[in-house]
Amino acid sequence: MEANDTDDSVDTRVRRRLRDLRLQRGMTLEDVATRSNIDVSTLSRLESGKRRLALDHLPRLAAALSVTTDELLRTPEVEDPRIRNRSHTHNQITFWPLTGQGPAGGLHAHKIRISARRRTPPAELPVHEGHDWMYVLSGRLRLILGDRDFTIKPGEAVEFSTWTPHWFGAVDGAVEAIALFGLHGERVHLHTDQR
Repeated sequence: MEANDTDDSVDTRVRRRLRDLRLQRGMTLEDVATRSNIDVSTLSRLESGKRRLALDHLPRLAAALSVTTDELLRTPEVEDPRIRNRSHTHNQITFWPLTGQGPAGGLHAHKIRISARRRTPPAELPVHEGHDWMYVLSGRLRLILGDRDFTIKPGEAVEFSTWTPHWFGAVDGAVEAIALFGLHGERVHLHTDQR
């Protein structure tokens, strides 16, 4: 193997590792650029392979990402990709997490099962910060948004601002769906007694 081949593989490995570590930490290119004192456009070109790494970049990038230079250079271990969070039942809805706690654009995906007994909305529909999205897998979902009452069938998706008074439940049997909740929506759906 020639020295150039080794240089290329180290360069490629460090670029991938740099991006992976940055994303794991929820950092933007600007965050790393500021901490490493490297121009953001240079950092972007380093990550994309449009610019080669210089030796003086390594200690600054490692420090910006709170790792040692050795950790930045090492081959990353392949982590177990399975999501192992347990299900959680709240207000007759069971939630199975489909995403981990890492960066997912601030959204967390859940498979949900709404009990057939969840049929009566509260007297006052809740409102909270955020946005909800749901895709119905089976059953018929009742969705109340403000003054409107919708029946959502399997294969249909809905998205709505949670600033609108809202509630969802079952029409005539259990409902299974995939749901995306932002941080505020997740707190309300999984942890309060309003729903």
